[in-house]
Amino acid sequence: MKMFPYPRLRGTVSLRVDAAKVKAPEQPREQLDSRARSVVERVVALGQAETEDWETATLTVSATIPSKATEPGGPWADVAVVALVTDRTTNTRITSRLAPEAEGGREWRGELQLLRSDVFDRATLTVQVVATVDGVPGRIIGEASDDWIVDVQSDTPTREQSFDIKEVAFTRGPRWLQNFTDAPWIVNASGALPTVHINTDFEGVTDILAAEGRGSEALVNELMVSQMAADVWIAVFHSAIGDLEIEDDGTPLFPYGWQGEVLREMLPDVVPDRTLEDALREVHRRRVGATGWTELQPRIQYAAMRRAEVPRALSETVRGLETLKREDEA
Repeated sequence: MKMFPYPRLRGTVSLRVDAAKVKAPEQPREQLDSRARSVVERVVALGQAETEDWETATLTVSATIPSKATEPGGPWADVAVVALVTDRTTNTRITSRLAPEAEGGREWRGELQLLRSDVFDRATLTVQVVATVDGVPGRIIGEASDDWIVDVQSDTPTREQSFDIKEVAFTRGPRWLQNFTDAPWIVNASGALPTVHINTDFEGVTDILAAEGRGSEALVNELMVSQMAADVWIAVFHSAIGDLEIEDDGTPLFPYGWQGEVLREMLPDVVPDRTLEDALREVHRRRVGATGWTELQPRIQYAAMRRAEVPRALSETVRGLETLKREDEA
């Protein structure tokens, strides 16, 4: 455990990447869609860009810091929140100051720009809270509990994989899975990472998941994977909301790690036009209260479908199947 000769913030500093875009010379900026980011794995994959010769990338970064950082009378002054990208291979260090979204608020946001040449393969993105303490400026009083990875080559935002996939015959698998023998897959969000159990007894499911190319099975593959991802988002959301830590005054706290990041990602769609803290309180109030929880379920499903890109996958599948039908009739 590190010891510091000055007061430090207590509480969690969380970090997330809300958007990413790339730019090549004399070309318009390309905004990457949500598939380039994984809040579970905390990775942004810039290799997913269609602009292969991009030279600069801009990340929209937001952070949540403890409220005590900006409370009057604290032991620090001139508080700033700084996003920091480092790559040891290229000896790169890039910083950008974030701005508070409200005076004295916990939410800070800003953009960080990096050059493609600054990162060899993967860089680390973190957030630090710095302040003047005991008359000494630039002291670090807090930092993100979990870093992000900026991957400039991969087109998949994973450390290992965004969720664990296990193929098992449900009829001969663990006893709890034997209750779901007619399901193609089941999501378990209780572990260190959400796990999708694929039922190999379900006819054709493994063939579709392995399909590649532009045939009908490959089109169904993309739709199935997006629906599977939506199921993961829903399961993780319910798991995180159901296991919140509650302060003495009844205020719910964001969980650590990917559970908290999933909530921060989905809450703006579940409870629109609220701060993240207010949205979390509202969802918690409805879940433990007498009414309101059922009414939230469509919004939770909507938020999960958006993050999993289900509408896009469905549209592309429909268009692809129509194209194949016309080719067969020609």
